Amino acid sequence: MGGPSTVPETHDFLKNLFLDGDLIPLPFQSILAPWIARRRTPQIEKQYEDIGGGSPILHYTKLQGERMATILDELHPATAPHKSYVAFRYARPLTDETARQMKADGVKRAVAFTQYPQYSCSTTGSSLNELYRKGKTSDFGDGVEWSVIDRWGTHPGFIEAVAQNIERALAKFPAEKRSETVLLFSAHSLPMSVVNRGDPYILEVSATVSTVMDRLGHSNAYRLVWQSQVGPSAWMGMQTSEAIKGLARLGKKQVVLVPIAFTSDHIETLYELDLEYVKEGRELGMQVHRAESLNDSPVFIRALADMAAAHLKDYTGGKIGPTSLQLGLRCPGCTNATCGAQKTWFAKGGR
Repeated sequence: MGGPSTVPETHDFLKNLFLDGDLIPLPFQSILAPWIARRRTPQIEKQYEDIGGGSPILHYTKLQGERMATILDELHPATAPHKSYVAFRYARPLTDETARQMKADGVKRAVAFTQYPQYSCSTTGSSLNELYRKGKTSDFGDGVEWSVIDRWGTHPGFIEAVAQNIERALAKFPAEKRSETVLLFSAHSLPMSVVNRGDPYILEVSATVSTVMDRLGHSNAYRLVWQSQVGPSAWMGMQTSEAIKGLARLGKKQVVLVPIAFTSDHIETLYELDLEYVKEGRELGMQVHRAESLNDSPVFIRALADMAAAHLKDYTGGKIGPTSLQLGLRCPGCTNATCGAQKTWFAKGGR
């Protein structure tokens, strides 16, 4: 998805976001999206100013990719040297910019490695659709062989990195009261129109939460809640803010907020979680801490390298094809022709 690295980039980011029907389906999208972006820009610009003047997501994504590639050179020397590229959906570097760079570099073998741990047609699916559109017109160059790492929400290394950050947050509470702390796993919500067509995101986020709790030994009570709803239509709930208010009403005094579908800090963690929800909880008399995002976690970066190495090894050895079985299955309610064409294209290695 990406995020504006500077405040002046906010409008273009929002316009690109609202124009994406895979993420936010709107009637008369080409007309409504620019109008909504113009109306929301001043408010969102203020939020980016409040978190330091822009999103750090590009910084952390580049850092994670570069460190992953270094480790990957050691884990899988047969395909070394490896180079990571960042292709954001709504902010620079956009996919077309990255495609030009890869073409200039003469890339002939590429892995589309989603940085969304859990798959949704509105996130990974939308990004793969864009890669397909650019790939079929040779924007990446001719003869590029593609494969896809499309989801990894229960990978042991990812789970370990998340669990360690939760344990550090729990350690801020007195040992004798630590077990009273409620863990609120917060993920980006989805419109119910997307959920109801059979999108697997809700199931996969739930699987991540369940696996993290297994790793923690079910030491604390927990709930999975949803944030970042946009517009008046129905979205997956309950919303994180309402959950905090509800827990306060029930007499709960200690909460750890856990960003479970994000791999680095950006506006949803630094503004929504840190400046809105933590503040709301404290105003209600609660002690609220937020588990750190994965950012430059060595455990997480090693997990990325392990996933990439296993994928390359199994693909080279003929154990797997270019895409997973799950990626090949369209949502039962899908009517997006591009989605079907994209899946076929990647299943053939981008040919």
